[in-house]
Amino acid sequence: MSDPRWTPVTFENSEHVEGPFYHGTKSVLEAGDELIPGFDSNFQEGRVSNHIYFSALIETAAWGAELATALAGSEERGHIYVVEPRGSFEDDPNVTNKRFPGNPTRSYRTQGALRVIGEVVEWEGHSPEVLKEMLNHLAQLREQGLDVIED
Repeated sequence: MSDPRWTPVTFENSEHVEGPFYHGTKSVLEAGDELIPGFDSNFQEGRVSNHIYFSALIETAAWGAELATALAGSEERGHIYVVEPRGSFEDDPNVTNKRFPGNPTRSYRTQGALRVIGEVVEWEGHSPEVLKEMLNHLAQLREQGLDVIED
């Protein structure tokens, strides 16, 4: 059940959502770079992503950075960038209303570009135990065929 105070963000209704916005990734980027859809997903091998995902919360972007690097088998710390959507965007259907009502993770996706404004250098990641728990949960979903990404 959705939160009655929550207004869905759609491609036609996204201009009211204020940033700053963040993107967590394994990639090294610089200010001015643009992220665009149509490249390999950080989260499913062999899958091309039709959207670029971002959040208005650093915590959510931290999950993106940590999971992207861990799933790539990297020991590196991921990166969180401040980004600017270059077009309209919508709620990320992979999390919105799936586990929690509304969009408490403030996660969005766009079919346009995200321009990198700068990097968040100091951010707090999750403990190794919490990250391992999340990776185990994702592996379990994958084994059950439930790791579906709505893209």
